[in-house]
Amino acid sequence: MNVEARFRINRGDFTLDVDLRLPGRGITALLGPSGCGKTTLLRAIAGLESCRDGFIKVGDMIWQDSGRCLPPHRRSLGYVFQEASLFTHLSVRGNLEYGLRRVPETARRVSVDKAIDLLGIGALLERSTVQLSGGERQRVAIARALAVSPDILLMDEPLASLDAARKQEIMPWLESLHEELDIPVIYVSHSPDEVACLADHLVLLEAGRIKASGAPGELLTRLSLPLAHGNDAEALIDAVVAGHDDGYDLTYLDFPGGRFTVTRKALPAGHSVRLRVAARDVSVTLEQQSGTSILNSFPAIIDEIMPEGSARVTVRLLAGGVPLLARITRKSAALLDLKNGKSVYAQAKSVALLS
Repeated sequence: MNVEARFRINRGDFTLDVDLRLPGRGITALLGPSGCGKTTLLRAIAGLESCRDGFIKVGDMIWQDSGRCLPPHRRSLGYVFQEASLFTHLSVRGNLEYGLRRVPETARRVSVDKAIDLLGIGALLERSTVQLSGGERQRVAIARALAVSPDILLMDEPLASLDAARKQEIMPWLESLHEELDIPVIYVSHSPDEVACLADHLVLLEAGRIKASGAPGELLTRLSLPLAHGNDAEALIDAVVAGHDDGYDLTYLDFPGGRFTVTRKALPAGHSVRLRVAARDVSVTLEQQSGTSILNSFPAIIDEIMPEGSARVTVRLLAGGVPLLARITRKSAALLDLKNGKSVYAQAKSVALLS
């Protein structure tokens, strides 16, 4: 159920002008600074903005074009806001069942029971919503949005109002949306950490325009984009658990460029994971190293080099076609005679497991 959207919305000194094609499954993250148009775009998809100069198609259903504009209540969507906005006069169960009256049984693709299981709120059903923690309220809000069997789920910074502990509480439930939902999820965020953990597809917004759209691992390492140049520049790598080393308490993770070795994780062989490798933790050598404590070393090709001020450069490497970033000194790059297309080895001193 792919999503097509085109909007031009004028608000005085701000204009949202976008043309999008989004995948029909998985989480698409809208990332950008405050005021770039993320929430305005989400509201336009929901039908909460002006119907002029807009087009939205979800699957085979056109919600808006030059000749029609379905109101929000006729669009098959779920919407989760920054605040949970639960009905305080209803129990958790009452909140979940509230929207079902407008969904015919034949159209219910996500049952209430599945929503309850997916968000882990079975023990909360008879409780008053005022007795819930912030993380619990947001889990109920997401389950309520899913219970109406939407064709698309919209989430507007659902973690923004939570403290760090509550965010950690809810993240595993958000991560489960990847595999469990067969509908597109559009997730607004200004947090690169959330995007790194959750996004299957990434849209970068800047001043009401789309700067880039594509796979997170590609966009985060594209040297023409700002995310590859900050102090937190990183690569995201999807890998699979290959096995464990019982003698040294390690886990092996395979990706197209080779094998990562990390401290043991309680994950079964074949389990898919996402890894974060910071540019500052990657070094470059001309030959495979021996006599080193660094276990994660991969043959790679230099794809691009870009200066970072007067003393450093960022090197984009391809290991088995998978992009990595290395932040090294300009002198090191000169001594190694690094250039596009050169064969080298990338060494990762540290790697973080995100999921």
